[in-house]
Amino acid sequence: MTKPTALFTCGILISLGACAAPLQPIPQWQSLTLNDFENVNGSDTTWTQRDDVIVCSGIPNGGARLIAPVTNFELELDWKHHVYGGNAGVFLWCPESAFTDLPPGALPRSGIEVQVLDLGYEENWFKQHGKQSDWFTSHGDVFPVGASTMTATTPQITYTYADGSSAVVGNPKSSRSFPTQRLTNGVGEWNHYRILAVDGHVTLWVNGVEVNSGSDCQPAQGFLALEAEGSLVEYRGLKIRRLP
Repeated sequence: MTKPTALFTCGILISLGACAAPLQPIPQWQSLTLNDFENVNGSDTTWTQRDDVIVCSGIPNGGARLIAPVTNFELELDWKHHVYGGNAGVFLWCPESAFTDLPPGALPRSGIEVQVLDLGYEENWFKQHGKQSDWFTSHGDVFPVGASTMTATTPQITYTYADGSSAVVGNPKSSRSFPTQRLTNGVGEWNHYRILAVDGHVTLWVNGVEVNSGSDCQPAQGFLALEAEGSLVEYRGLKIRRLP
């Protein structure tokens, strides 16, 4: 290679290097403990930490919110109910107003809820009404609360149950989105949730399978919160990574 050619080639490489986009750092996972949350309106015994497990007594109703608000993020956690028919939830993108002066016994006023519900809740509904629920499931519903809004990906779905019966859940205008598969384990067993929340879109994986989502969430920035709703539930392995 002649000297002028070599200089020309080096010039091209330098120019290309200058134009190349800088590599973005890979978002890192952060493990979460109870120290990363604020007890909004519970008692001293509502939320406790035992080893790597966050224990929620469920009493009184209320929430524990992440200290700092988040926008785009990925969250993973395991949860386990200890009471048949137990109820709880993970709230996303709650505005400050969801917690302002929230009295003991009151649930967060707004946000996007990812339902954490034991199978017994559905089973009790069937026993009381003689038919399957037509408006909720125990397998990972996602829905807006209060002034928050969301477009449901699956506002209506037909399920076939173990006994061969089927039922339609929801309606085309519902803002509550229903899981496409029923994969939740029952009381006393651990379940794994993976939640991806980016640019107003929420996607939920239950026990390793993508089952539900919602879009056009408003607001799409705010606090992450764990919900206490009347029964003993445990959370472990909580980790979050904040995304661009």
